[in-house]
Amino acid sequence: MPGTPRAAAVLYAKDISKVANFYARVAGLPVTHEEQDHIVLESDAFQLVVVAVPRKLGATIHITQPPQRREGTAIKLVFPVASIAAAREAAQAHGGQLNSPSRVWEFQGSRVCDGQDPEGNVVQFRERAL
Repeated sequence: MPGTPRAAAVLYAKDISKVANFYARVAGLPVTHEEQDHIVLESDAFQLVVVAVPRKLGATIHITQPPQRREGTAIKLVFPVASIAAAREAAQAHGGQLNSPSRVWEFQGSRVCDGQDPEGNVVQFRERAL
């Protein structure tokens, strides 16, 4: 979408369709543009671009089932959701998972839960605390 630039992140993935579908269904980010090597999802405030890893590199990446969580990275994506419980169900249905309800905590007026996308990237979801 042309217009004012917004906050954005680029996420490299082996299976861009599966990863983009996860973020569309769990984080509620609609797909706004799609090409063979990338998919753009965006809201009014945020854009996520899922980019295919180069084929040569992709051939060396093995995604386990369930995916092994990749916690040794410097960045964690965070998305607001209406309900962590609903996000947990959607994540499970679309190849990812969220931590159990016992591992939800509160931070700055939000209830917070970490999880992972279908390729093991750690992601956090936040709902407004009651």
